[in-house]
Amino acid sequence: MFSNTKKSECKGTIFSKHYTINCRGKLVEFNKPLVMGILNLTSDSFYDGGKYNSLPAAMQRLETMLDEEADIIDIGAVSTRPHAVPISEKEEIQMLLPALETIRKKYPDILISIDTFRAEVAKLCIEAGVDIINDISGGTMDEQMFETIAKYNVPYILMHIQGTPETMQQNPVYNDVSQDVLMYFAEKVKVLRDLGVNDIILDPGFGFGKTLEHNYQLLSDLEIFHSFELPLLVGVSRKRMIYRPLQIQAEEALNGTTVINTIALQKGAHILRVHDVKEAVQAVKLLQLV
Repeated sequence: MFSNTKKSECKGTIFSKHYTINCRGKLVEFNKPLVMGILNLTSDSFYDGGKYNSLPAAMQRLETMLDEEADIIDIGAVSTRPHAVPISEKEEIQMLLPALETIRKKYPDILISIDTFRAEVAKLCIEAGVDIINDISGGTMDEQMFETIAKYNVPYILMHIQGTPETMQQNPVYNDVSQDVLMYFAEKVKVLRDLGVNDIILDPGFGFGKTLEHNYQLLSDLEIFHSFELPLLVGVSRKRMIYRPLQIQAEEALNGTTVINTIALQKGAHILRVHDVKEAVQAVKLLQLV
C-alpha cells in the first residue's frame, strides 16, 4: 500500500520532498498521494447520509473501499454539512465504538481516522485503536482537543473553519481567504508544536465557512500551504463548490470531483478525502505517469 519504490513517486510535484507521519509506531510515507475513503455512519450527511448507519452496511462499504485501494478510512458519526445540528457526545460514542471494535477485529492493520471535534470522543477512539484524529474545528469547538492529541501522540488533521456547521455559511467574510487561512494555520501549528505535537496534516476546509469564490481562490492558491512543510489534505468530494456552478446535484458530481481532485494533486495535495475511492485512486495512478 505504501510503496517506497521510485516508480511510485509523482514526477515534478511536491512529492520530491517526502513527509512521514507516525501512526501507532508505523511510519506512513507520503511518497505518493494517498486516498482517504469516507465512511459516514450519520443519518443526514449531505451526500450519503443514512446509507451506512447500520453495522452490516458500514462493513460492506468499508470492504468495498479497501478493495478499491483506499489508503485510509475516515469514519464519522456527526454530520458537518451546512446548517447541521450535531448529535450528542453520548450518541456519537454509541455509534463509533461498536463499529471500531468490529473493524479493528477484522482489519487490525488498516489506517483509520476519526472525524470528530470532541476531545472525549477522540480519546476513546484512540484507545480503541484509531490512528489519526480528523478535527473539522481545528480545536475551536473543544478546548481540550489539542491537549488530548498531545497526550496520546497521534497524527492530527488540522482543518480551517469559520464558525460552526450550524453557522458557517451565513455570510462568511475574509480580508483575503488564502492569507487568512495561512495565518490561522501558523497560529494553530505553533500551539500544537509547543504542546509537543509533531504529526500535523493541514486541511484548508473547502466548503467550511467559504463562498464559492473563496473555495476557488483557495484551490488556486493551494501551493502556499506547502510553506509549512506539512502534508496537505484536500476534501472537495461532491461538494457544493462543484455541483452548484454546474447546476447539477451532488449525486451527479463525480466527474467534477475528479477534475478538482486532479487540480489539487497537480498543486501537491498529499491526501484526497473522497466518497468515490476507485476514481480518486485512478486519478493518482494516472498522474504518476506524467
